[in-house]
Amino acid sequence: MTDPIADYLTRLRNAIKAQHRVVEIPASNVKKEITKILFEKGYILNFKFVDEGPQGSIKIALKYDPVNRVNAIKALKRISTPGLRRYVGYKNMPRVLNGLGIAILSTSKGVMTDKEAAQLKIGGEVLCFIY
Repeated sequence: MTDPIADYLTRLRNAIKAQHRVVEIPASNVKKEITKILFEKGYILNFKFVDEGPQGSIKIALKYDPVNRVNAIKALKRISTPGLRRYVGYKNMPRVLNGLGIAILSTSKGVMTDKEAAQLKIGGEVLCFIY
């Protein structure tokens, strides 16, 4: 697999389209941090790290509106790819849907949202947009 973050986003996207309640994804440290951010921002219902086998996995409970069965996540978009890395400074932070969505960045201080990185005045690699 050449792009594990794109695989993570694709598995989430496919589970949302199939309206699954839970999706299981192979774990890595970056994927765990992205999952924690999604939980803190209210895009997923819950998550659990399972340490079985050499790699482990992440079980994510997806969040749906109980009446309309609409997911909290509207879109997941990969920005920086292995073939073309996208870096931004803190002054040029991307705005996702005029601040309604989040951009997830990989910085020298760890994986964080665009707003957290702007407050700390650090830039980094833009991993994905979520809204």
